[in-house]
Amino acid sequence: MWQAIKSVLAAFLGVQKDERRREDFRSERPGTFIVAGVILGLLFVLLVAFVAVMAAR
Repeated sequence: MWQAIKSVLAAFLGVQKDERRREDFRSERPGTFIVAGVILGLLFVLLVAFVAVMAAR
């Protein structure tokens, strides 16, 4: 699961190498990456919302 999280974070930042991306999808199940992506995406949205609320005070 940690490998999927690292790969999703790298993809979010746009620094994922093509070779690593291909290796990820050969070695892991796609569901692992989908779940990691959804969770990290939600955490990002919540973080941005929290920062916006704090900045508005």
